Order: sequence, then C-alpha cells, then structure tokens
Amino acid sequence: MRIGIDLGGTKIEGIVLADDGVEIARARMNSPQGNYTSTLEAIAQLVVEIDPAPEHRTPIGIGIPGTVSPATGLVKNANSTWLIGHPFDQDLSERLQRPVRVANDANCFAISEASDGAGRDAHVVFGVIIGTGVGGGLIIDRKIITGGNAIAGEWGHTPLPWMTPDEYPGPACYCGRHGCIESFASGPAFEAAFESATGRALSAKDIDQAAQAGDVAAQAALTQLEDQLGRALTVLINIIDPDVIVLGGGLSNIARLYENLPARIAAHAFSDKIKTPILPAIHGDSGGVRGAAWLWPNQT
Repeated sequence: MRIGIDLGGTKIEGIVLADDGVEIARARMNSPQGNYTSTLEAIAQLVVEIDPAPEHRTPIGIGIPGTVSPATGLVKNANSTWLIGHPFDQDLSERLQRPVRVANDANCFAISEASDGAGRDAHVVFGVIIGTGVGGGLIIDRKIITGGNAIAGEWGHTPLPWMTPDEYPGPACYCGRHGCIESFASGPAFEAAFESATGRALSAKDIDQAAQAGDVAAQAALTQLEDQLGRALTVLINIIDPDVIVLGGGLSNIARLYENLPARIAAHAFSDKIKTPILPAIHGDSGGVRGAAWLWPNQT
C-alpha cells in the first residue's frame, strides 16, 4: 500500500494506492493559508481520513511546491512561503509518528508518469509542468534525480534560448531575473502576452478555443507559444536527451502542441533528426498526488 499527499497552494489532496497503482481512497481539503502549524495539522487530519490501516504506520510521500535544502534540511524555493525555513519533513514525521519523504511537486508529477503513466516504458523521462509556473522533473529508471542542490529539473528558471530582439531581455520573473522560460511559457505569462497584444483578457483555454474557431490573433499567440516552448524544450533534449518528454499543467491540454512542437524542436536541436516523443500526461491533475505515493517502495 502507498499513501501520497499533494500539498498545493489552494488545496491538499491525499491518495491511497494499492501496490499495483489501483486507487483505494482519495480525499482533499483546502490548504491553510500563511500558517505553518495549521498546514501540519491539516495534513494529519487528511491522513486519518484516508488511511485504511493506521496501525501499520504506512510511510507518507508528500509533494510540495518547493524543496528541502540538502544544506540545511529546511524548505526553500516554495511558492507557499510559510513553509520556507522549516524542517517540514521532520516536523510532519513527528506529528504523524511515521516516516515521511518529501519531494518537489514537479518531481512527483514526473515519477507518477514514469511509474505507470505516459513514460512507463522509458529509461529516461523528463516530466514538464506548464501551468501556473514552469517546472520539471528528471527520472531515470523510475528514480528521481534531485541533484546535489535539489534543483534538478528547474528549467523554468533558465533563460529562454535564442531570444529574438523583440523578446530580449524578457519579462520580469518573480525570482528576480528577466527572461526566464517561466516568464514566457507559463499559463499566466501566455495570457498576459495575449492581453498585451490584443487588449483582450482571456484564459489559456479560451484562447485555444478562439484559435480553433479561426481567431487570427489567438492562432498567432499559440504559434508564438509553440515557438518559445519548442526552443526551451530543445535545450532539455540537447543536454539530457530523454527517451520521452511528458507534459502536464494547464497548457498541456492544448492539443495542437503535440502536433507542432516536434518540428519546432527539430529546427533548433543539435542533431540531424529528433525522435523524442512529446506526450500528454495520462494521470492529468492526479499526477502530483500519485507521484507522492510512489516516493516509497511497496508497503504491506
């Protein structure tokens, strides 16, 4: 049996999986905002609600919007800023009286898709999140590669490659720099660019639907997104050359990306031919919580 928790900015979701990945139980609740202690208590309540065998003290895997620093043991780089600077895994383990393993939410998404999702037959999988932010996770033989600084896969905070003159230096990013991939290819960035170009405030989903209906401006916006995302993915392929790239997050629901990205990548990649599949996630929004459950080996 596996238990996973996905700690998001607005909701906390928990899942129990059988050893073969079949879902046994699931529940969710709103995330406490701005309060570290309340967050620990909410997770504890959720575990009580979903755990069918509490006497076994099944270890918990949990995905967070940040990571635990190998240098300090404290949370860093978290969008849920009230987690920063706390020994989250230790505190939660003490509260639950069982082992806890914490991973970045993008890594959880990637391990989910590598374990029993779109990348289940691949040796090297790179899972890409293109949603509210841009993140990623590198999986080799169903093992998360975190790196010496626990930032492996954070390609969203590298510069957009091969910037055109009108793109340079790029929009300001919350990390304090300009021109990060996240400032071009995230959902909010895509929507902001469309509004700046057209004066129309539409969601990414509405822009996609408008493009399908023949809206020229919407089609141009998606073409630009494909070009920018294609350049960004090319760098991943040049450096890592994964067997498959799996897309998740809100923008991954745009079907034309899977048709058009391969040619965009091939135009920039350092190879005579590129055969890397770009696939949509099988588990969708459940990837994070399922991946958290996969952080531990089978438990009886």
